[in-house]
Amino acid sequence: MSILDFFYNDVAVDLGTANTLIIQNGSIVVDEPSIIALDRTTNKMIAVGRKAMQMHEKTHDNIKTIRPLKDGVIADFHAAEHMIRGMIKMIHTAKWGVLTPLAHRMIICIPSGITDVEKRAVRDSAEHTGAKEVYMISEPIAAAIGIGIDIEAPVGSMIVDIGGGTTEIAVIALSGIVCDQSIRVAGDVFSKDILDYMRRKHNLLIGERTAEKIKIGVGAVLEELDAPPDDFEVRGRDLMTGIPKVVRVNYKEIASALEKSVLKIEEAILKALEISPPELSADIYENGIYLTGGGALLRGLDKRLAQRTQLPVHIAEDPLQAVARGTGVALKNLHSYKSVLMT
Repeated sequence: MSILDFFYNDVAVDLGTANTLIIQNGSIVVDEPSIIALDRTTNKMIAVGRKAMQMHEKTHDNIKTIRPLKDGVIADFHAAEHMIRGMIKMIHTAKWGVLTPLAHRMIICIPSGITDVEKRAVRDSAEHTGAKEVYMISEPIAAAIGIGIDIEAPVGSMIVDIGGGTTEIAVIALSGIVCDQSIRVAGDVFSKDILDYMRRKHNLLIGERTAEKIKIGVGAVLEELDAPPDDFEVRGRDLMTGIPKVVRVNYKEIASALEKSVLKIEEAILKALEISPPELSADIYENGIYLTGGGALLRGLDKRLAQRTQLPVHIAEDPLQAVARGTGVALKNLHSYKSVLMT
């Protein structure tokens, strides 16, 4: 180990619309919401990650909170750069104190349906944080590696990764994506559906964070569940009187609120199955569909997709971290996964 290795660190980043995870030496060192808080007058960063999330929708005129990613891609270049830099600093504060070592090599996850311009924005943001070599890997491939699928094998595997901004559906074989569908219906859209439903049905105005809590607490896609969750107390503002009030909602209401969006995901999965080559279809029939991403945690989703496709559906172990784990594995074995990395 040379003195330079002491200052350089290789990191894998799962830059998500909702959460950003950073992996170093095979373990997750940062797992924070993808949000930053800036001072409006100086444009300086006040907080990043969880601290900024606590401020979200509660700020005054001098502070603004920004979610730099929208639909899986960078929407605010300046804020994304600040956020990546702030999160990389988090790794080192404990270890180094003031000194921040440079990230030598960085692998970043990107949606499979991303344009060249959007790719360049991701690469530039990473380079501006001081990374010397930047590689990119598409999310479905990272998810497949993360759940232990041998992507080099001549066997078809279908991955459905439901993240915060996009749902990535891909059939993978021989280290590549044979056919894919990328739709911008995912966690954020589910939250918006819940927000609209509460407004329409209960005359209750709630914020993004509350919608997220409802989704985690009683989010479901079937109206009949084997182990139904308890009703959830929702606090918000009554649209008629303007006074804060509490409403109780159950999982059946949320299932009907999410119906339209879940149908879009189902259709995209069926479309991907339709365009996959017949030999790979035979493999998928045998191996089934693998669900990853936070959306995989919606109650009853595996059962519903199994009914619709007549295929076995498996939820990955710890689906939230599957993509990040796969990116970490690719970083560790750069030479073996060279074929799936983009520069």
